[in-house]
Amino acid sequence: MSAALLGRLRSGGIGARALRSAAIMIAGFGTGQLLRLASNLILTRLLFPEAFGVMAIVMVFMMGLAMFSDVGISPAIMQSKRGDDRDFLDTAWTIQVGRGVALWVAALLLAAPVAHWYDAPMLNWYLPVAALALIVNGFNPTKLESAHRHLRAGRVTLIELATQATQIVFGLLLAWAWGSVWALVVSGLIGALAQLVYLHLFLPGPRNRFRLEPAAARELVSFGKWIFLSTVAGFALAQSDRVLIGGYLSLSDFGVYNIGLFLASFPMMLGQMVTRRVLIPVYRDSPPAESAANFARLRRLRTLATAGLLAAVAVLALAGVWLIEVMYDDRYAMAGGVVVLVSVMQIPVLIGLTYDQAALASGRSRRFFLLQATRAALTVAGLWLGLAWGGLLGGLLGQGLAYLLAYPVLVWVARRERAWDPLHDAFAALAGGLMALLAIPANWPAIMTLVSISAG
Repeated sequence: MSAALLGRLRSGGIGARALRSAAIMIAGFGTGQLLRLASNLILTRLLFPEAFGVMAIVMVFMMGLAMFSDVGISPAIMQSKRGDDRDFLDTAWTIQVGRGVALWVAALLLAAPVAHWYDAPMLNWYLPVAALALIVNGFNPTKLESAHRHLRAGRVTLIELATQATQIVFGLLLAWAWGSVWALVVSGLIGALAQLVYLHLFLPGPRNRFRLEPAAARELVSFGKWIFLSTVAGFALAQSDRVLIGGYLSLSDFGVYNIGLFLASFPMMLGQMVTRRVLIPVYRDSPPAESAANFARLRRLRTLATAGLLAAVAVLALAGVWLIEVMYDDRYAMAGGVVVLVSVMQIPVLIGLTYDQAALASGRSRRFFLLQATRAALTVAGLWLGLAWGGLLGGLLGQGLAYLLAYPVLVWVARRERAWDPLHDAFAALAGGLMALLAIPANWPAIMTLVSISAG
């Protein structure tokens, strides 16, 4: 059995390449998260809870700028028939560079309103400096997207780990020397510079040059217009909790909330990374509607992915409170309930995580936008109503309910691409439901502490 499995993994087929790439990404992700966790544990001793709240706001701002201007360059290169053409890649890179500069200018203009919204004047200084990383990211070569397009994950993963290690080392040194949020802001900029250097030095392929080919630009804009709208919706989906909860809690409580969210988000981050980088090429080369063999191949990949993600959620949902108690001091105790509840609330999303990339792989970015827009509207409404009704606990429960209500739209998209697998979903939902029934009663006292968290 082992020999047969090894033989399949060594073959050149799309399924074997996808499994190899996924395995490398998972190993790299696990190593990266261990580095992040170790860094986080040390930083909580060097800095104060408010620092993590302020930095969470900075990151929301950075992600918002990046996502509100995303024109889908990466998925366009991965799915386009011209994805290996030099003129197409150089045009994409030129657009990307211009976008990075425009984002920094936007950061300068928006810093004051953001600082006013959160009543945190220091954001007037932190945000423009942190946003310099957006200019740097704009110069990242398209060799990175080409590597993802062809499922060459090994060297990319090593570069990502080297980038992360560089940022962590500088972050810890600066936190020890300065003892302020500036350590996190500056280390983020150093990490962006390190990534740019490592990609140029260690990833094979020709260098990009400035070029705007009209045909390539038209294709990128045509595909990217729906990606742009999708990422606007994606920002609301992924960051609305930080925006709304960040405005509801004090900076100290918001910092503690983000510690819990940091741990609980591991499975979701892993799933999104693997499905985004692996499944677009798989769907592109093996459309499930084309043959029963293609559908079976995707079912195997989907089952492996979902089983692994649910296993990770089980660990966090059952042991989240204990993990917080062991790793952090008493100032962060509230994070235990956050870990448990957020982990359980994510189960419906993880079950359907392998479907939405099918629409992008086929070039139907409009369907992907409709899915993201529905999810975003439900999530914002669930959070807002939940916070108004039951504070932090109500907000998290409202977010979980929104995830469930979005499932029928996900099924609609999956069925259009002939990718829906109801048998997979039924077994995964049963496993996830049993997990929730075990985790919530076992950690009920920690979850109830969230009721006492009031507005800041």
